[in-house]
Amino acid sequence: MIGIVYKSTGSWYTVKTENGDFLECRIKGKFRMKGIKSTNPIAVGDLVDYDIENTTDETTGVITTIYDRKNYIVRKSVNLSHQMHIIASNIDVVFLLVTINNPPTTTSFIDRFLVTAEAYGIEAVLVFNKIDTLDDTTLDEQLYLQHIYSEIGYKCLRISAQTGKGIEELKALMKDKVSMFSGHSGVGKSTLVNALEPTLNLKTKQISASHAQGQHTTTFAEMFDLSFGAKIIDTPGIRGFGIVDMEKQEIGDYFPEFFALKDQCKFNNCLHKEEPHCAVKAALENDEIAWSRYKSYTQILEGDEEQYRADIYDAERKASDDSRRS
Repeated sequence: MIGIVYKSTGSWYTVKTENGDFLECRIKGKFRMKGIKSTNPIAVGDLVDYDIENTTDETTGVITTIYDRKNYIVRKSVNLSHQMHIIASNIDVVFLLVTINNPPTTTSFIDRFLVTAEAYGIEAVLVFNKIDTLDDTTLDEQLYLQHIYSEIGYKCLRISAQTGKGIEELKALMKDKVSMFSGHSGVGKSTLVNALEPTLNLKTKQISASHAQGQHTTTFAEMFDLSFGAKIIDTPGIRGFGIVDMEKQEIGDYFPEFFALKDQCKFNNCLHKEEPHCAVKAALENDEIAWSRYKSYTQILEGDEEQYRADIYDAERKASDDSRRS
């Protein structure tokens, strides 16, 4: 029997059956994914085969097969730096929620996320959330960031879950698709899902006024069916986005504005660093490429890890530990 994984808690998986029912399943033995060193063998969005098992208390299932994924979004594992954690799979479009100051979203984080989406062939849309909270200074910053990414070719939305601005435009992009919301803790993912589908009533928390930081409200990734013909995967807030399994020569290909100039560089394997007659460096000097994007590129190229707030790291690590113990 075939179903789709709607929720993963690390030890049990909620599978939606072909009949539309939900069944709690465990996995049979250990899965070895082809070429994937992952801390979680099964992710939300996976298409799986399962068998029914009847116990004295309830009916559960056993997942026996995971079908090949068309794509997935990954990040470095919280506890194991050399392994990846699959956030979700089989996604049509991913929406990265960006906030300017409550909490701040860095360009480094944005760029790492976009590189991962490019690498796995997933359409990415930037959602500038909480625009109702912006003052003159933060509004200028938001519009500047929107200009940078719009010029590259990324679709950008300006959203306020509180006022409803941009909600209908967002729904139109989500219709008939499997979407994923992602971003730092506190950027308003659960609040936005509630605005899209109030009957879900997902838990939300306020931003800490003293530290302008988010608090975890979503512990595990979970998919929801929405009334306007869409599916949404809500994910836990993530502190940083380590790049995995990329060769240095290919990283520039996932920056669209770099890739567009690649054939103008003198060397086919140009890393856009010290090489002569580099079209990317020339465009950078002429302000045709954003310096923030180039900085993100060099950080990824050199293997620098993006550092984010230690409190979010600790909370995320605790959630990971708890899931393994459950």
